[in-house]
Amino acid sequence: MLYIKCPHCGLRSQNEFAYGGDASVKRPELNKEISDQEWDEFVYLRKSPRGKHLELWHHVSGCRQWIKVLRDTSTHEIFNTYKSEEKVG
Repeated sequence: MLYIKCPHCGLRSQNEFAYGGDASVKRPELNKEISDQEWDEFVYLRKSPRGKHLELWHHVSGCRQWIKVLRDTSTHEIFNTYKSEEKVG
């Protein structure tokens, strides 16, 4: 079982969270025209990194906040968690 420390609620079971993907992916700007190719790349072309990686998680069964989790994708070790608006690095 994986335990995630929510910055708002404290340590919780992973069952309370939903994985939200890579936290480093930048969504295209609102109201800006982009090509079909750029949209396809944003939606479908994602990396599957091995090692330390910053991810988004949604605390669906708790405070319902989005958080950032710095986790090793090969060992599942969690190094730190952050509020969604916090700068990491």
